[in-house]
Amino acid sequence: MRALSAKNASKIGQPVLFGLMFGFLLQKGGVAKYHVLEGQLLLRDYTVLKVMLSAIVVGMIGVYFLHERVGTKLHLKPTKLGANMLGGLIFGVGFALAGYCPGTGAAALGQGDLPAIIVMLGLVVGSYGYAELSRFLKNTVETWGDLGKRTLPSVLGMKTSTTVAAVAVLLSGALFIIHSMQQ
Repeated sequence: MRALSAKNASKIGQPVLFGLMFGFLLQKGGVAKYHVLEGQLLLRDYTVLKVMLSAIVVGMIGVYFLHERVGTKLHLKPTKLGANMLGGLIFGVGFALAGYCPGTGAAALGQGDLPAIIVMLGLVVGSYGYAELSRFLKNTVETWGDLGKRTLPSVLGMKTSTTVAAVAVLLSGALFIIHSMQQ
């Protein structure tokens, strides 16, 4: 077995570090608790929505500056309506039945919630099933409504900076309203 080079250790270490940080923040934000997720699904507790909207705003601004100022390359995936709708439906049904999504399931497992083991096993089985079906899906579902690589600014016909600013303001306003309603 070869020794792990510093470069390869960095390739492994950085994602592990960021994954641990992400899980820690999910747990500290309270979104890895079943009753919080259930409250979101029943439209009684908007903690998950507030965390997600905050993450979108911060991530969107961060990616914008990394791309525009640092020159980080973006690897856009094509918009495939059929695959997106089917994937969203499967994700939504799984989330509603299990009470966890992949990130919150891993965080719940990390905080000792034993039912999350079943969810994580389901994710492994589902991932294997997707891998086995991927050749079939590539020739069927993934061709339905293939719109190519699109971004919100290109669809709206706006500059990226304007779109980022406008969406950040809209989502921040939504966060303010949601937070005010929960008080």
